[in-house]
Amino acid sequence: MSEVVIATLMRLEGPSGLQSHVRTFDEYLRSESEPVSVVSPFSARSPFVLPIFAARILVRRISRPAGIRWHEYWHARYLEAALRRHLASRPDAVIYAQCPISAGVALRVRTTQPVVMVAHLNISQADEWADKGEIPRNGSVFQAIQEHEADVLSRLDGIVYVSTFNKSQLEARIPALLDVPNAVVPNPVPESPQPAVAPSVVADLVTIGGLEPRKNHSHLLHILGAAAARGHRYTLSIVGDGPERTALQRLATDLDIAPQIHFLGYQPDPRPILRQHRVYCHTATMESFGIVLVEAMAEGLPVVAAAVGGIPDVLRPNVDGLFWPLDDANAAAETLIALMEDPATISRLATAARTHFQQTFAADVVGRQLHTFLQHTVPHPHPRVP
Repeated sequence: MSEVVIATLMRLEGPSGLQSHVRTFDEYLRSESEPVSVVSPFSARSPFVLPIFAARILVRRISRPAGIRWHEYWHARYLEAALRRHLASRPDAVIYAQCPISAGVALRVRTTQPVVMVAHLNISQADEWADKGEIPRNGSVFQAIQEHEADVLSRLDGIVYVSTFNKSQLEARIPALLDVPNAVVPNPVPESPQPAVAPSVVADLVTIGGLEPRKNHSHLLHILGAAAARGHRYTLSIVGDGPERTALQRLATDLDIAPQIHFLGYQPDPRPILRQHRVYCHTATMESFGIVLVEAMAEGLPVVAAAVGGIPDVLRPNVDGLFWPLDDANAAAETLIALMEDPATISRLATAARTHFQQTFAADVVGRQLHTFLQHTVPHPHPRVP
């Protein structure tokens, strides 16, 4: 089997869904004794990597768009140096890129190796930066990022979509992708050791995600406020940190639900925390997939979320979870109350969620699908483009 060379801009360890994807696939291949390596800008082992990356903080103070340009340019440059050196002795490898920038680098340096990219992005990286307030929407940097994506993705030897939504959005924006070999494969999620003793429940609900606008935690607090007004006070653990924490704490106080909300901050391993709750809740306005939903299902929790982005590829309504609206806190509260006051339904959904994880999203199931696609679907790369 050809070695899988995973090209990424990020370190292997970290909280993001992309990092989880890389870690889990890398661990799966190693467990199967398949050749695999992970190459990142940090693999360049240059003493200048960290100082140059850190300089982005100063650049960002002058101009946020310039900070993004700095980030992209230097990450690409160090990844190129590391990947070029790594591939020199691996002409038969398959390159598995984790973003358009790493895919562009791979296309530049490869000789005979096919380049396959997994599409983690929510529509476009330009939209993600704009949603975070780093670049103006439809500004020059925004347009440059989208143009780079269209160029790179159309020249890939294969592309992995993590959801049917992900596939439909990218193919609509970049019609050339219709001619690129592809597969829809969900993100792999590892099994976690089951505790010898059933954990005690510390709160009713739990949610995980950075405290930023896209995760929409304020709506979740309004739902709990609406439920409390109906006489149902449910406790909630919020795992994650970010710029909106202070505002969310203030909102909880204003809604008279502060004693019910526990802000747990960033947790390097939230899986054990999930087991201490009855239901997982999610109010993000966009997810290309939603790894955390599958992690909750792996721990035997039913999921309540909105039918946005790739979430319908994960959640089967009334089978292993429920959908609720993002534009009506009162209606969402009614959905939540009906579920929380029905232990039999919670138990039924939880059992189905756990089974769905094992059959569809477990690392060995998804890892096998990914490896098969990388090895056999794209055996003939396009000619190298100088």
